[in-house]
Amino acid sequence: MHRRNVLLGGSGATLVSLLDSLLQPNPALAEQAAKTPAGPSPGPFEGSTVRRLAQALAKQPYKAPSTDLPGAINDLTYDQYRGIRFRKERSLWRDRKLPFEVQFFARGFLFRPAVDIFEVADGTATAVPYNADLFTYGDPAQRVSEPLGFAGFRVHVPGTNGGDTDELCAFLGASYFRAITKGQHYGLSARGLAIGTGSAKGEEFARFRAFWLERPKADSPALVIHALLDSESVTGAYRFTVRPGTATVFDVESVLYPRRDIAEPGIATLTSMYQLGPKDSRRFDEWRPAVRDSEALLMWTGQNEQIWRPLANPVDLQFSVFGQANPRGFGLMQRARAFADYEDLEARYDKRPSLWIEPIGDWGQGAIDLVEIPTPNETNDNIVAFWRPKDKLSANGEYTFTYRMHWGWDTPWPTQLARVTTTLIGAGQEEGSRIFVIDVVGDAVKGKPADAPLKPEISTSAGTITDVLSLPNPETGGWRVSFHLKHGGAKLAELRCVLLGEAGPVSETWLYRWTA
Repeated sequence: MHRRNVLLGGSGATLVSLLDSLLQPNPALAEQAAKTPAGPSPGPFEGSTVRRLAQALAKQPYKAPSTDLPGAINDLTYDQYRGIRFRKERSLWRDRKLPFEVQFFARGFLFRPAVDIFEVADGTATAVPYNADLFTYGDPAQRVSEPLGFAGFRVHVPGTNGGDTDELCAFLGASYFRAITKGQHYGLSARGLAIGTGSAKGEEFARFRAFWLERPKADSPALVIHALLDSESVTGAYRFTVRPGTATVFDVESVLYPRRDIAEPGIATLTSMYQLGPKDSRRFDEWRPAVRDSEALLMWTGQNEQIWRPLANPVDLQFSVFGQANPRGFGLMQRARAFADYEDLEARYDKRPSLWIEPIGDWGQGAIDLVEIPTPNETNDNIVAFWRPKDKLSANGEYTFTYRMHWGWDTPWPTQLARVTTTLIGAGQEEGSRIFVIDVVGDAVKGKPADAPLKPEISTSAGTITDVLSLPNPETGGWRVSFHLKHGGAKLAELRCVLLGEAGPVSETWLYRWTA
């Protein structure tokens, strides 16, 4: 998590007081809850509880959370923070032998505000009590006995090959969360909501200030997690239904209650890292052929076009907008899966997950936005993608977004189109010229002879396309397209390429923003 150098958003009136008014109408219980360091007394919980909390919170003035920490843990480094480890034998539900168990993160380093965490069982929400003995400490002086609370949590499932448990997902920092499936390493993150990402005015970071974990049954295939979002501009209620499998699937139901107009919301926000790949490795003195959590933005538009947009590490911040109505899906993908694609035994970028967003219901008009931020190294997340509705989210309104997230090795849906596997860029034969080489593979082009009726359609927003060539690639069993861009001194060109057959496209549409 050391790359997630986020600004942690804030929370308003105490959650205890909101719970008192909404869940605990008994004044005596409310008074007791306010005096209990561990949090409110057990209270009733139902499907609409968090939504009612979000509605009530939206009507109150925003107040930033406390980030005060005792001196012993006030200035922890990343390595010192990692030295504070949860005792796995104290995991929530471990003694019940359930299909999920939960471990908790200590506060410190970047993760300073406390997060309220509740267990829900038989219609009752009970605060998960904090105890310093839940953790081991690299330095005994870091053990603080006062009730600090937790910074977040992670979910584990029964281990493979006789192992103890495998980590499934984690919620830590602002509204960030991550997930993997079996055999993967953590990579890109998701966020509950983005506000003003890429804006010159700066970004606002909303924060999950409380979670409710529904205790699963012994045969439960899914874990249900509720979350309360809060920031200066908005509150929100989230319900995550998490199902492990060949891909880890999150069903997300979110309802937002803006305190004020939000002109630049980011729904189903994805955050990743791209430093370099084969097409741009010459910019860096780097021994690895690629350093990235994700290699491209993949979109399946409402007009049924499948678009592959390779990511870039630009010299200047780049903001791309792909306007459409009712997208069928989008995601940040890691398609190259061979170890030789990265040659990194430690980072194992070949095992980082792809994340595909599947909208549920009518999302209307809007755009998929892509923000690419310059980074000199792999420690910074510099890629953000999200859905932005056409209309602003108005103050005092209510907005619902439902979607499914697939964390896995690939997209969850098959495609009949050939898929882009390689993008290479280099100097052309003439001054002021660049050559682009694109490989595609798939049944639509497999085994096609050189005289097959396949023709690339290529366009550019600036300059001229010349020297177009398309032919079979016997090394991949697919097809290769190459062309030159004579940019004529242009500083930027939006390029588009698709391989056409007699009946229409036989490949994904390749899009790329070239900059001088």
